[in-house]
Amino acid sequence: MALDPESQRLLDLMAAANRPAWVTLTPAEAREQYLSTRAGAQGPRPEGVSVADRTIPGPGGPIAVRIYRPDSAASEARLPALVFAHGGGWVFGNLDSHDVLCAQLALDARIAVFAIDYRLAPEARFPGAFDDVVAGLQWVAANGASVGIDSNRLAIGGDSAGGNLAAATAIWARDNGGPMLRLQMLAYPVTDGAARAESYRLFFDGYGLNAPTMEWFYDHYTPDEAARGDWRVSPLRARSLAGLPPALVVTAGYDVLRDEGRAYAWRLQKEGTVTDLVEFGGMLHGFLSSPMLLHGARRGAALCAAALREALVLRAQ
Repeated sequence: MALDPESQRLLDLMAAANRPAWVTLTPAEAREQYLSTRAGAQGPRPEGVSVADRTIPGPGGPIAVRIYRPDSAASEARLPALVFAHGGGWVFGNLDSHDVLCAQLALDARIAVFAIDYRLAPEARFPGAFDDVVAGLQWVAANGASVGIDSNRLAIGGDSAGGNLAAATAIWARDNGGPMLRLQMLAYPVTDGAARAESYRLFFDGYGLNAPTMEWFYDHYTPDEAARGDWRVSPLRARSLAGLPPALVVTAGYDVLRDEGRAYAWRLQKEGTVTDLVEFGGMLHGFLSSPMLLHGARRGAALCAAALREALVLRAQ
């Protein structure tokens, strides 16, 4: 397996920048450093998308959300929607850090995207982020029409820690009477907080997200190690994955989380869920949100948009 030359160039740029490792920083410092890199990596928001910011009620107070809608859609149309949770190890990331990816998905799939700015750790530890994403899904199901969303055509998705939250929320929806989801879009998701797969050893350090940083994330989000086996942290450890919505699982070939993403896709398929596992062999963790640096990011976003359009529009006709 070969590392994509653009991924190698990105690693070289990171090494040359010589920024402090996240594990040496406070969460607030890490958030600031992470956000400082996002503009250059994701570029400007694509044209042709309208964006509305608002708040919705949440279990810990108001939750900020951002709703994306392609300008090509009629203003009165109720669009199918992706409920999206951003990555960032449950510690950082926000509506701005994944703004371009959400806008691109809305534009290319011709759907609405409902992005949730869930509470972050360590200020809000587990299950704060999970509870907020569940609350966001419930709000869309009950109130989607008020913001131009067809609540009968919903998908859930996210990347990294957001993929973890999306997978767990899909399990929650199955076990709590809905809403019915037509797709779960999981990009390099965290699926097992209680074990460390072989990819942790293979890519321990030197490939962007490293093993020590994952432990730092877990220590902030789930300092109680016993809680890491809970299915809301480790959906791979849920008693059953049967009866879940179809899934697209995207993994990166050079990623400490690669093997648990693969394992989740294989178990979904084994237990009866139609699942596509697509691995971008030369990519690094988090690649989808760096379209200015990686052609693989643009190709990956197009793949995700195509899957969303198929599940929410074409198969729903």
